[in-house]
Amino acid sequence: MRHRCTMFRPVLTKNKSGGSDVTWVEVGKLWAEITMPTGRIAPIAERLTAVIIAEIRIRPRADAVAGNRLVHTEKGITTTYLIGAALIDNENTMLRLPCSNVPNP
Repeated sequence: MRHRCTMFRPVLTKNKSGGSDVTWVEVGKLWAEITMPTGRIAPIAERLTAVIIAEIRIRPRADAVAGNRLVHTEKGITTTYLIGAALIDNENTMLRLPCSNVPNP
């Protein structure tokens, strides 16, 4: 675990037009291991879009759920990942998080 990350969760707040806006609230900081991301081209909304996928490993915690974000900053470059699932290993010692890259958070 050599990458320092910050986890955020989405919070819906009502706006003046009767809808809601999503704001991201910090859950906490954690240590993670980010494996080399892979990429693929996927057809989304009738156009080709690049999808970056990474697997992030962390210690088990209850607030690491699908839909939360992990933000990692290294050497001035910030990368935001959206958690797709939280998968515990057989020994309950490691949580695997398959994530997709958020292009413009």
